Amino acid sequence: MLCPMTSSRALSLQAFFTLLLIALMMASNHISARLAFDSGLDVATAVATRSWVTAFIVALLVWLARVPWRFNRQQGRGLLFVGLMIGVQSQCLYAAVARLPVALALLAFNTYPLWTALWEKLIYRRAPQRSVLLAMPLILIGLAIALDVLGAASGLGAQAQWAQIGEGVGFALAAACSFGLALVDTQHETAGLDGRVRTFFSLLLAGSVAAVVIGLHGGPHWPQTTLGWQGLAMLTLLYGTAFTIMFTVLPKLGVAANSAIMNVEPVFALALGWAVLDQAVAWVQVGGALLVVSVVMVLGLRRQTS
Repeated sequence: MLCPMTSSRALSLQAFFTLLLIALMMASNHISARLAFDSGLDVATAVATRSWVTAFIVALLVWLARVPWRFNRQQGRGLLFVGLMIGVQSQCLYAAVARLPVALALLAFNTYPLWTALWEKLIYRRAPQRSVLLAMPLILIGLAIALDVLGAASGLGAQAQWAQIGEGVGFALAAACSFGLALVDTQHETAGLDGRVRTFFSLLLAGSVAAVVIGLHGGPHWPQTTLGWQGLAMLTLLYGTAFTIMFTVLPKLGVAANSAIMNVEPVFALALGWAVLDQAVAWVQVGGALLVVSVVMVLGLRRQTS
């Protein structure tokens, strides 16, 4: 999310495995979140805790690097909007994770490149790249297979299947929609602002949005079991560590043109969900998942190197 990587040197073996490590930690963060949600933690409390702890880490990095905090009026408005959208995205994605198998929630969220192209067209009148147009049907077909939208793999039929997954899919797509809007606004309204400063304010505002939701729901709802507290601690640790690596290691390795490799996250979530949460999906759904991941990775690599 809003990664500060700017260099595009050739991908080394060290950089490749660093990218995979980040994807694994992000997937593990969502697995940990599901454990915590199943033990009584609510989404807003999870988002606030994760966002504010990570914001503190990023602020420390900004201070150590002596990065200036200054921004102009346009960048300030852009930061406010991006932060609000990241707040919505965080709430919706965790809400999807709480309702769906983790891998499927992340797959639905991985439609965000399509939403990004849509928002650029609607707001800035920029036609989608040809690669995006070609990728759209493949991503949607793969997602439909992975989600088993007709209920064939589950044997439930379309109506019963959507009764089970509809709400979670809606949250995941809302997360993708808001994240796509945040990416577009970041590109056009906060250009020239250091990525670490931008991400700090985004996380700070995301935590603030979560705090408002917590207030509307009568206060925080913490885990009720030891396993739940461990899940909260792990999701915060994993998320913060992944961001720290992105801001300290990846810029030195110069892997911006290859950062789409991190979109392998749903594959890790698929394996971890099966091993940790006993979340199994049919093999045909696995095939759909791999199609989505592959197309999104190719799309990301082409868009960043074009």
